[in-house]
Amino acid sequence: MKNTELIEKLYENQNLEDCELLQLINTISEEEREKLFYYARRVREREYGNDVYIRGLIEFTNVCKNDCYYCGIRKSNDKVERYRLTLDEILECAREGYVLGFRTFVLQGGEDSYFTKEKIGKIVKCIKNEFPDCAITLSVGERTYDEYEYWWNMGADRYLLRHETANEVHYKKLHPYNMSLENRKECLYSLRKIGYQVGAGFMVDSPYQTTDNLVEDLRFMQDLRPHMIGIGPYLSHENTPFNNQKNGSLQQTLVLLAIIRLLFPKVLLPATTALGTIDPNGRELGLKAGANVVMPNLSPVRVRKKYELYDNKICTGEESAQCRNCLNLRVESTGYHIVTDIGNSRIQ
Repeated sequence: MKNTELIEKLYENQNLEDCELLQLINTISEEEREKLFYYARRVREREYGNDVYIRGLIEFTNVCKNDCYYCGIRKSNDKVERYRLTLDEILECAREGYVLGFRTFVLQGGEDSYFTKEKIGKIVKCIKNEFPDCAITLSVGERTYDEYEYWWNMGADRYLLRHETANEVHYKKLHPYNMSLENRKECLYSLRKIGYQVGAGFMVDSPYQTTDNLVEDLRFMQDLRPHMIGIGPYLSHENTPFNNQKNGSLQQTLVLLAIIRLLFPKVLLPATTALGTIDPNGRELGLKAGANVVMPNLSPVRVRKKYELYDNKICTGEESAQCRNCLNLRVESTGYHIVTDIGNSRIQ
């Protein structure tokens, strides 16, 4: 079957056979990509109109116990200046964000044991008490079922945990021996069972990744049925074991974004900061490939450069208002518009 026929089949059926996905990802031409992006936009506009949801990212700690081979804040990187935001600092970020129109706050950090179940619970409760009309998203890695349930009861609404890869062999090539894909997946299923809106995702063109791995990622997410899927190109960091690895492809990432939109019509799909880092117009291109979420940074400027998962991360020197105004213009240029909305997923 020709790629144009596969794209139409994917649009109509929300699925393809493994061999068809492999063919499409491996052989799609520039002209065929434009057709894929066109159908992806049709689906996102059918489900979400022209609205783009914004999530205010608060990177509250860059301390991490893990040593993932690709990550700039890995435990073994002794060139990182570590920091932890206080509760007051986090609340001030949220206050500033609320004025700017943010109705979702994403608390993201490394796996930092200083932030216990109770400390994170207190942060969640304080934000929720002050901003009851907002959603709180946590992204603090692999924790226990008890911790996840406690934070849910404190008022957390969503949880982001990229699975990174659904293939066991590939997972071991990206992570040290004390981390397991089995536990990662168990965490995601636990989060969904508790009631969170769950976000999963993976890096595109990460070291040792094959197209078969990408198909496995798509199949895993069809089983998990996450509410949000975050993908972005792999980007290297100079102070990691992967410092000489090639960065991921913009076009491959855009193709995967569009395929995901057609496989999961109702999913929330971010145009990530990594896309904007690999190409000056990356986030705009992501929106034109089916994405409908952007996640600007609300962290204090003084810590933004310290939360560097990869080299040359954008927007590390801008104030929150600058980021918001810049983003407005960028989103408007695509024909879409940012809305002040909590932006829940349509997936049940």
